[in-house]
Amino acid sequence: MNTIDEALGAVVAAGDLAGAVGLVWRGGAAQVAAVGWRDMEAGLPMHRDSLFRIASMSKPIVSAAAMTMLQERRFALEDPISRVAPEFLAMRVLRDPDGPLDDTTPADRQITFEDLLTHRAGLTQAGFHSGPIDAAHREALGPDLDSPLSPDAWISGLASLPLVGQPGASFTYGRSTDLLGLLLARMEGATLEEVLRHRVFEPLGMSDTGFSVPPDKRHRRAGLYGFDMTGKLKKIDAPPGGVALPERPGDMEFASGGAGLWSTADDYLAFARMFVDPSVKLLSPETLALMTTNRLTDPQRLGAEMFGMPTFGTGSGFGLGVSVVLDPATAQVMRGKGGVGTVGWPGAYGGWWQADPTNGSVAILLMHNMLELEQLTAGYGLGGYGAIMEFHALATA
Repeated sequence: MNTIDEALGAVVAAGDLAGAVGLVWRGGAAQVAAVGWRDMEAGLPMHRDSLFRIASMSKPIVSAAAMTMLQERRFALEDPISRVAPEFLAMRVLRDPDGPLDDTTPADRQITFEDLLTHRAGLTQAGFHSGPIDAAHREALGPDLDSPLSPDAWISGLASLPLVGQPGASFTYGRSTDLLGLLLARMEGATLEEVLRHRVFEPLGMSDTGFSVPPDKRHRRAGLYGFDMTGKLKKIDAPPGGVALPERPGDMEFASGGAGLWSTADDYLAFARMFVDPSVKLLSPETLALMTTNRLTDPQRLGAEMFGMPTFGTGSGFGLGVSVVLDPATAQVMRGKGGVGTVGWPGAYGGWWQADPTNGSVAILLMHNMLELEQLTAGYGLGGYGAIMEFHALATA
């Protein structure tokens, strides 16, 4: 048994996780640990090819698809998105992000594609603000992952809401990548899944990644696990907060490029290798360098927050769809902590990864650690974050 197995096994044994898959790739070889259970109640063990909801780990994939279109000159970073979505031609901005919806001012300028790729569009999402904008998002857009709206209706609904910040002014995490994905699909005249399959999945050999799991692969899904209010692991039917259905309908048109994908450790490795392995040719060296160069100003980096906590601190910035390490000594593990230029972006359901070009390594940890906010506040589910810290320490040793 290797030390990664032991470390993850201890977290499972403590009742803090049902199971996890950890993968470390370096020098062309992968070390994999599949620990615990994909279904505790049925006694089904976790396997290397187990499928997980990867939540916001979807964002770098959609951003990479956008970069393939950028290098084809289908759009420029400075282009206003109203060129593709005229719904966003004349946006308004809340004077106070938590204030009344009718207390707005005109946007100083239009939202650009770069704004979407860097989360500087002024877009938010349900759950991120305490004011009326929160309920307005839920009413206009429906559930985050499985919205019943058509893509066009969803785009129109988002455009009808005021922004929480001026375009380009600050890093504001929200629906930017969801919108980006639907704009790529509109530009291609296809569904977002078709766009990703053509531009990313098939070129990289990612045969297990998509917005739903086909019936013949469902036995490989890792069960969704959260906690009850006593802190005991609990299997759940769907992600917390009503953001998704237990089973995505086959005729559902909307797809969340921001958080909706399922994947495996090996599929995500095929994607992440792009950042460290020159033999992976999805993006040109120039486009890859553009994607992995910090675009945020120092005030934007240092002022970025999520749920009252610093997003980057002093050690990291953000490129076009990925976090980027600027100072290895002060970079946070959750955003990726390696040599200068290390990229990553975690997922809310426990998934984490980084790719470090300074030593050619990739580290990926997939699990389902699905928490209600009040449970996290009560201290439940912290073992999953501890597992990421331990895995990172062992993976980078």
